[in-house]
Parts: sequence; structure tokens; C-alpha cells
Amino acid sequence: MTHVLALCGSRRDESATRAALGVALAAAEAAGASTELFDLRTVDLPPLDADRDAADQGDGAQLLAAVDAADAVVLGTPVYHGSYSGVLKNALDYCGFDEFEGKTVGLLGVAGGSFPVTALDHLRSVCRALDCWVLPHQAAIPRASQHVSYAGGEGRITSDDLDERVRVLGRRVVQYATIEPEPATFEAGENLGADD
Repeated sequence: MTHVLALCGSRRDESATRAALGVALAAAEAAGASTELFDLRTVDLPPLDADRDAADQGDGAQLLAAVDAADAVVLGTPVYHGSYSGVLKNALDYCGFDEFEGKTVGLLGVAGGSFPVTALDHLRSVCRALDCWVLPHQAAIPRASQHVSYAGGEGRITSDDLDERVRVLGRRVVQYATIEPEPATFEAGENLGADD
């Protein structure tokens, strides 16, 4: 069974990012995956000390094990100053090729203001550096206070269009979790220097 992990880069109690990740994970589960929300506010991840092994710092080993065990990961972030959160950045600093190389990754950005495209672009660059396979489809929720509600205690997306966009993200991380990033082709074998 495909296992999808979501990393929540928000520490707020009533986090629109966490609510949206819940929607994505529900869609992934409906598509046949097992799911897990790794809530970064509930673990001890001090700023990464590059002179120490990541697994020996706070709950670093727990984070590394969770990411490594996932077939696909959804990175969810609030937008801070046009980019992704420091909380998520620190978590990604703990990880490396061992956890992410060749893994399918979906991106979700939530903004209090206008469209969170730059934050998603920045995350896409980080994922390229980690040699992930990032879904072309990404989900963005602008003006979150207008589109995410915690009425009744459970966070939910109140816009049907945005809710569906996030659900598509959840379904696609399952659909493409086992994609072969660089499939072998007959043509590649026939090209001079293709195996260099």
C-alpha cells in the first residue's frame, strides 16, 4: 500500500495549512493510501547543527524515519515574506538524499494575503536539489481567513474550487507515488553516449 506523509510547516493551533493538509490526506486515503500527518509543532527539532548527526538532535531521528518510510510526501507551508516557513526549512535541513531522492512530492502553500506562488517556487527548487519528482500540479490557498474555517473545531476549506484543488493534490501524490523518474527507453539506448 502506498504511504503518504504530510509535513506541516505551521505551528499555529488553528492552522489553515494543517487544515488543508488534512483535506489532501483524506483524498489520498480515499485513493487507497495510508496517510500520516507529521506535525512539526509537536516535535523537538532544534535548529540543525551541521557538526552533529541529524538523527542525534532532538526528534531528528523520528523525522528522518517518517520521511524515509513514505512513498510520497506533501509539503505544506504558510507563506512568510514571500517564501516558505522557517519551521519547514529547518525540517528539510535535517533531511537529505537518503530520505528524498526519487521520491514523489506534492506542494501546498497557504497565504494570508495574495497568491502564494513564490513560496511554492522556492520549495520546488529545494525539491529539485534533493532530486525529488515534484508533481506539476500544486495547490495554493490565498487569503486563507476567507477560505479556511475552524468552526466546529475541525479545520475545513470553505471554497469548493480550492477544496477540489487540494483534493486533486492528494489523489495525484498517490497516483504518481511509484512513478519511475527516468524511465528506460529504447531510444535512449540507441543514442550515442546515452549511457555516459
